[in-house]
Amino acid sequence: MAKKAAKNLVIVESPAKAKTIGKYLGPDYEVMASMGHLRDLPKSKIGIDFENDFKPDYRAIRGKEDIIKSLKKAADKADMVYLATDPDREGEAISWHLKYLLDLDDAKTRRVTFNEITKKVVQESIAAPRRIDQDLVDAQQARRVLDRIVGYRLSPLLWKKIRRGLSAGRVQSVAMRLVAQREKEIETFVPQEYWTLDALLHKQGDKTLFKAHYYGKNGKKYEPASQAETQAICEDVMSRTFSVKSVKRADKQRSPSPPFTTSTLQQEASRKLNMTPRRTMAIAQQLYEGVELSGEGAVGLITYMRTDSLRISHEAQVAARALIDSRYGAAYRPNAFRQYKAKAGAQDAHEAIRPSNVSLTPEQVKGDLSGEQYRLYKLIWSRFLASQMSNAVYDSVTAELQAGDHSFRASASSLKFAGYAAVYEESRDEEKEEKEPALPPLEEGETVQLQKMEPLQHFTQPPAHFTDASLIRALEENGIGRPSTYAPTVSTILDREYVVKEGKYLRMTPLGSVVNDLMCQRFPKIVDVKFTANMEKELDEVESGDKNWKELLREFYGDFEENLSQVEKDMEGVYLKVPDEVSEEKCDVCGRNMVVKSGRFGRFLACPGYPECTFTKPLVVQMPGRCPKCGGRLMKRTGVSQKSGKQYTYYCCDRSTAADESQRCDFRTWDVPTKDDCPLCGWTMFKKSGKGFNRPFCINPDCPNFLPEDKRGYRKKTEDGGEAAGAKTAAKAAKKTTKKVTKAAPKGAQKSPKVTAKKGEEKE
Repeated sequence: MAKKAAKNLVIVESPAKAKTIGKYLGPDYEVMASMGHLRDLPKSKIGIDFENDFKPDYRAIRGKEDIIKSLKKAADKADMVYLATDPDREGEAISWHLKYLLDLDDAKTRRVTFNEITKKVVQESIAAPRRIDQDLVDAQQARRVLDRIVGYRLSPLLWKKIRRGLSAGRVQSVAMRLVAQREKEIETFVPQEYWTLDALLHKQGDKTLFKAHYYGKNGKKYEPASQAETQAICEDVMSRTFSVKSVKRADKQRSPSPPFTTSTLQQEASRKLNMTPRRTMAIAQQLYEGVELSGEGAVGLITYMRTDSLRISHEAQVAARALIDSRYGAAYRPNAFRQYKAKAGAQDAHEAIRPSNVSLTPEQVKGDLSGEQYRLYKLIWSRFLASQMSNAVYDSVTAELQAGDHSFRASASSLKFAGYAAVYEESRDEEKEEKEPALPPLEEGETVQLQKMEPLQHFTQPPAHFTDASLIRALEENGIGRPSTYAPTVSTILDREYVVKEGKYLRMTPLGSVVNDLMCQRFPKIVDVKFTANMEKELDEVESGDKNWKELLREFYGDFEENLSQVEKDMEGVYLKVPDEVSEEKCDVCGRNMVVKSGRFGRFLACPGYPECTFTKPLVVQMPGRCPKCGGRLMKRTGVSQKSGKQYTYYCCDRSTAADESQRCDFRTWDVPTKDDCPLCGWTMFKKSGKGFNRPFCINPDCPNFLPEDKRGYRKKTEDGGEAAGAKTAAKAAKKTTKKVTKAAPKGAQKSPKVTAKKGEEKE
């Protein structure tokens, strides 16, 4: 018997979403996927008719003809067509383009959106459709045309003046400028000397030491600025008796972090899971669209992941509180619902990112998820649940001690009630300070004994280089871009090699510096942070219907075109040279300092004496720790499998390429060196390569901490497959070098001065 034709057609963007939604709708609905955009501006030309008031020249995307044909055939047969693309500006524009391509009239076209893909929400949305929001479409058109004008008019200028293949962008250029400004701040930073002074004290009859920090003199806070001042305080204090002036005990409460927005999710995934923003959004998209769960089929696990809102539905809050009660107890649930206020300027179009069904714990679905899906889902689930929990309570003790006119303060805190911390604690970009040990029981008026004074010289530190996380935070704080643009912006400046990663930190390349200098000197408005942020506000005004999108384009284009014409005139005959990025690596053939070049497999080292000298080798990154065989520096290198052509990463001694064979060291491993030394034998510790946290282990076979290779958690590798290309060969090499690492290593191997290296280096 022939299958009855469905009366309604639902069009979504991806097959995964189509499968999940199709499960919730009856036989009267056919769900099909558009596979993303089907119509866009042409790639071969700018595609904007400036003479006809910025009319876009939209074309069906090449290669999508069969999809369009099948969708149109299904739409012609359907009584009603539901356009169910993503619930944002871009999704609205895709629905608008679909309506045009499929030649749908208003009477049979409906627009529906799903903030989460659950049976309840899908059925409620289908029952309450709306028309396409033209203001949302126009806001997206304005952004698309603006980006096309900037990209297609400025990029050819960069090709002519610097190098072919470069690009400029309205948002990426501002992001690059932020990185350049940070590097300038670091280069011009002048350290300022300051001193701290600690007193090591103990109670009479108790030799347990505790530390008190110098506060000031005569009740006023004072920080010594020189060694002489610090020494004078020490000499005065040494002759005084220390007494406890006051002891204050209090409960300090700490509130949980709000649920995730797009920006904070990307930041936290970068810090905790070592995921790039692009990868984070790709995995989040999978969780939103639906994952196959045993016995349930495809299930959407999280709400829409492109949002700047902190709003949570009442239904989700009630479900979270019920789970908190059953899993942790009533004490972990606050008396009132927690509400979070979004930042000024947030669109607040969707809820914050949260699990669609909080009762689906990470442990329950772990078996059906990939490793990355599980870790990201656990992060989102934990953050949301913690955001609805009680404050953490710390027992805080602060003691003020007096030595003559000088005041010292000692403090300690201990966790009294975990609250939300039982589930989740937010990480930070900066290294966390070590927690101070608990104070002994002190009473007012009590005398304590001075063991010794510890004066320490310090220098103020420059701001840290940007990471993926901190750059995204800077973009958000400055109002640059929107949730959907953060990840592509960071990826673009990395892909163009304007910026490179050293460990987790972003650093400008010479190419990036040349492009940024040109943009700053010749197009100051394009790279101006305030101008770009104001443009985002104007796009929001288009979305709200308060401004016409063509008017916005007219206001921008006049000054831009005039500026571009003047620059082309002023730079006639001018060509900008990108200086070589000189490394400390010496050419093995001629001894010159090698320079960094770019090729098919990314950046590599080449001799600057080309064509006389053609020597090249992989680009190396210095790692923490010391070679366990010879005490030399450890380096991160890349290689290419001869069989598959795939690139892989390994770690070796910097003497592996020594020109003198007698000086070469053959240590090589897949495990990542860490900055930590084994507490038992003093050898550098390693950890399993890969994303996320991996516990360090010792590779010294004679150390009680030694972890054999077969217990380090790696999956079985095959040549040109598995986790890295060429893994089979490298596994043998790693095993061989592990066997060679014995007590016969030179005595000074682990006593070499510690090499300065990137902290927290992770395998990419």
